[in-house]
Amino acid sequence: MDRLTFLAIDTEAARTIQRGGPDAYGQLPMKAVSDGDGMPCRHCMKNIEDGEDYLILAWRPFPSHQPFAETGPIFLHARECEAMEPGPKVPEVLHQSPRYLLRGYGNDDRIVYGSGKVVPQPGIEAYARELFQDPAIAYVHVRSATNNCFQARIERA
Repeated sequence: MDRLTFLAIDTEAARTIQRGGPDAYGQLPMKAVSDGDGMPCRHCMKNIEDGEDYLILAWRPFPSHQPFAETGPIFLHARECEAMEPGPKVPEVLHQSPRYLLRGYGNDDRIVYGSGKVVPQPGIEAYARELFQDPAIAYVHVRSATNNCFQARIERA
């Protein structure tokens, strides 16, 4: 397993929220102004610059409600930003923190027990490849190591 694909949240979901739609809890997102420090947009995967408007919302990166479908806060540009192209490289915004939580999920969208691990930022790719050695793991989430916020999804390329 050599190749990985990093994915941001999809454009349809981002546009729905940026155009005034509700979040995972059916609430309208909170609007704030960035101070430029550590507010990664989960659609373009770029830091929200100082002075830019952004949205804070509840995000559930799973197709349905079920016990393992974690919901948590994420940031999104308030403006319609361009999507990050899925690709094999760790998105630049994931170089902002010293460590991340990686966790594997099965085709049933449930956590594969024993797969979660906090890894140093430079170890994201290596640990994702290690997780994909397990055929039970369909995809991996990259999450904040300190707050558990969803950052990105990794799939086999």
